[in-house]
Amino acid sequence: MVFSTFAMLLVSRTGSAVGIALVAVVALGLGLLVAMTVPPSGSRPAAARQPAPPEPVRATVPSAAHEPVRERAAS
Repeated sequence: MVFSTFAMLLVSRTGSAVGIALVAVVALGLGLLVAMTVPPSGSRPAAARQPAPPEPVRATVPSAAHEPVRERAAS
């Protein structure tokens, strides 16, 4: 909004206090219009609020190391 205000001041080529005040009031009105038309971040449609179904988890388990079977010695 600040840049649009500067752009309006440059385009209007006004130097008088009344012209600058008029551009400032118009810029304030444009800022309020934008602020009132943008929906708040918490109000999304009901379909967008539902979480997506969880995706299946694919875990890889390392295979067991192949070691020779060790039997206990008789004592």
